[in-house]
Amino acid sequence: MDGIKTLADLKKKQEEVRYRMSLRDRAEDPDSLVQVKVAMATCGIASGAKEVMEFFIEELDKRKIDAVVTQTGCMGYCFAEPTVEITLPGREPMVFGYVDTRKADAIIERYIKEGELVDGIIPRNYNTI
Repeated sequence: MDGIKTLADLKKKQEEVRYRMSLRDRAEDPDSLVQVKVAMATCGIASGAKEVMEFFIEELDKRKIDAVVTQTGCMGYCFAEPTVEITLPGREPMVFGYVDTRKADAIIERYIKEGELVDGIIPRNYNTI
């Protein structure tokens, strides 16, 4: 256990482990949480999806929003990368294109927190079989 030299260090490590365990527990029922899926295929990564994903992870945690952030492969919207799919509990998924950290901030503040639509929505133009 490198780095633990004081009781304060031990308590800090304990909180980190508790937080990771709670994330795992919450992830078992994703329908009750905000779900953020970031397209991380080659085109998404080249367009900045990694930075966007890190932003969502950090900011949702800072703002105390219960969410699961995951990466996915190509969503088929290569022209609009980075793309992000947001699913609010009890609602249909919404896909946003051309997402950078500024737009990700607007998505968190306006769409996730307030339910208000944000520019950049990619309309659903297909039917599932």
